Amino acid sequence: MIRKTFGALLMIMLSCKSFAQSTNTLWYKQPAQYFEETLVLGNGKLGATVFGGVESDKIYLNDATLWSGEPVNANMNPEAYKHLPAIREALRNENYKLADQLNKKLQGKFSESYAPLGTMYLTNDKATNYTNYYRELDISKAISKVTYEVDGVKYTREYFVSYPDQIMVIKLTSSKKGALSFDVKFNSLLKYKTIVNDKTLKINGYAPIHAEPNYRRSDNPVIFDENKGIRFTTLAKIKNTDGAIVSTDTTLGIKNASEAIVYVSIATSFNGFDKNPATQGLNNQAIAATSLAKAYAKTYEQIRQSHLLDYQKFFNRVSLDLGKTTAPNLPTDDRLRRYAKGEEDKNLEVLYFQYGRYLLISSSRTMGVPANLQGIWNPYIRPPWSSNYTTNINAEENYWLAENTNLSEMHAPLLGFIKNVAKTGAITAKTFYGANGWVVAHNSDIWAMSNPVGAFGEGDPGWANWNMGGTWLSTHLWEHYIFTKDQNFLKNEAYPLMRGAAQFCLEWMVEDKNGKLITSPSTSPENIYIAPDGYKGATMYGGSADLAMIRECFIQTIKASKILNTDANFRTKLETALAKLYPYQIGKKGNLQEWYYDWEDAEPKHRHQSHLFGLFPGNHITPNQTPDLANACRRTLEIKGDETTGWSKGWRINLWARLWDGNHAYKMIRELLNYVEPDGVKTNYARGGGTYPNLFDAHPPFQIDGNFGGAAAFAEMLVQSDEQEIRLLPALPDAWSSGSVKGICARGGFELSLEWDNKLLKKVTISSKKGGNTKLISGEKTKNISLKAGEKLTINW
Repeated sequence: MIRKTFGALLMIMLSCKSFAQSTNTLWYKQPAQYFEETLVLGNGKLGATVFGGVESDKIYLNDATLWSGEPVNANMNPEAYKHLPAIREALRNENYKLADQLNKKLQGKFSESYAPLGTMYLTNDKATNYTNYYRELDISKAISKVTYEVDGVKYTREYFVSYPDQIMVIKLTSSKKGALSFDVKFNSLLKYKTIVNDKTLKINGYAPIHAEPNYRRSDNPVIFDENKGIRFTTLAKIKNTDGAIVSTDTTLGIKNASEAIVYVSIATSFNGFDKNPATQGLNNQAIAATSLAKAYAKTYEQIRQSHLLDYQKFFNRVSLDLGKTTAPNLPTDDRLRRYAKGEEDKNLEVLYFQYGRYLLISSSRTMGVPANLQGIWNPYIRPPWSSNYTTNINAEENYWLAENTNLSEMHAPLLGFIKNVAKTGAITAKTFYGANGWVVAHNSDIWAMSNPVGAFGEGDPGWANWNMGGTWLSTHLWEHYIFTKDQNFLKNEAYPLMRGAAQFCLEWMVEDKNGKLITSPSTSPENIYIAPDGYKGATMYGGSADLAMIRECFIQTIKASKILNTDANFRTKLETALAKLYPYQIGKKGNLQEWYYDWEDAEPKHRHQSHLFGLFPGNHITPNQTPDLANACRRTLEIKGDETTGWSKGWRINLWARLWDGNHAYKMIRELLNYVEPDGVKTNYARGGGTYPNLFDAHPPFQIDGNFGGAAAFAEMLVQSDEQEIRLLPALPDAWSSGSVKGICARGGFELSLEWDNKLLKKVTISSKKGGNTKLISGEKTKNISLKAGEKLTINW
């Protein structure tokens, strides 16, 4: 009786433990079949996509610095700017068709593509008729695990990618002595050679010198040159305590072991955006060998413990509890299916939020190389949209959660990239636009390409000619400063770049017929207007999105100049120009106009909402300071509707949060988590967004920005801030009536923890990084706060 009672209690304890882990664990009862079912690991540079197969475990390998191409020639179209007068003349004459045609003359090359390093296979001798299969990813540890049984023998694999040791480690064990046998092999879509010596599998290869975007037809879309392009090295070595190491010319394996550890080291020759990777590159072979040797000399537990200490110092900064849940503890794919039917699962929502943070830590720790459209995980040699940096929303959305979810260090790769692209962008500003400062168009890559794309006239201006990427990127510099209050960063890094972005805008704008400053030519990202004569076009003047980003850029640069007490003459120019900007217009439908005139959209429900930039991610439209404009933004969102692609839905959730409409934001969170089967469907915007079984954003296809934008929205619903005040629970939905959050950051260098019940704030703890003043606001209650550096205050609200 005692034994039965103990057994029952043990089962309950295990069940409770499993349930408690469900806010941090993705798990499944079967191996992955599709990429969108895999579990991904990364250390910010090395990425691994694990399928968890039994007979053959497939692992896609990536390196954040492995791209096609070489340093860009920024001076590729040196006289493009000479076409500007004709474009502006056509616009003055309201000849929009001609303006579209002429605007194509302001185009250059396409970006290069993020490349797949290759696929590693673990093939097993004993793999038939397996039972009790289990696969998981614990995002609180950044460790994946697979277990299964064959003929009564339990097999276990544990995988992680270490940042301190720059190594991927896979530990394989069997419960029966001598029952473990497997081989490691490798192949790649790139050019490579494999040798095995010194009990090490060694692969050396190189990426293409060019890979054409996947949406362009070409007889020769992928071009290799053995004397050009980024080199790569992959090394795999097995450490065993029993059994025998075996090998062939192309495989490395073990026979009749009980335990084995596979060490995987990766390096590339990428040495910076302006260095030729073939002639000025890093020694990828030596770097990979050194990392492998150092890691191999350590025990598995030493590497694992270093990995945990490093990773958890970031992940554990923030915790979220959305209250009691009655949801059962199901595999993650089944949880998503259940959730899509309207069932409650608060822990799934917490998991999605923390998964976004996990992905950013895992994909953004390489200076000057930010997370791309797929983070760092990509199996395609011509990935969707080249898996590049798309700066008309996607690259920026990847970093919306960096500061407010306490991952400021993960912002650094984007901030370093901005410094790189400003250098090429200064040439683009001169040659394409006849202006000083620096500029970025809507696509970039690891080579910091800044020109407008379109293959020198083949691209549609609606997406090829937009040129406000630098203006938008510059706002991230201010955001990093205002969250950290790092004045050295503002002075030495941020302000010179912010000034350069503002300088371009000053010189780029012209006066309209009423003396107001506008951009000409202008486009609104990927959207099309209908002119009064029925013409559907992209090129116009005075687009609201351009002016919204310029407003934010000028406002922030003026503030930075005042804080640093520098550049007074330039500041005066910005203040004068800011006052002359063409003002926002509210259309006949009550919407915020996207175009200079109150024109119709060719697609009223279009996925982009760039003209709402001032509401989010900008800060100059707010419900209390500019209520008419905020209401016009609300009306725009109502007209656009809620059904849209993944990244767009993530943006719209943040916009609804900034309108303090928590229930609408929550409605869209539920839609963002709508289950999508990984059926191999390619790009189809009509299909809408959603979430794949592994919680990847179904753009469609996979695109990581929806994960990042969605996670950022959780924080935005709970805390909003500017330099003077912090709003607590500004967009709390009814569904989250009780809960707590710890570690959320606010502008001004503050960190907060909140507890609430029945939708009312109960307790707030606030600390200051550098010391400062702010005002806390929740409901009708406010409290002025003044803290010294490092000081913490708890208030029972």
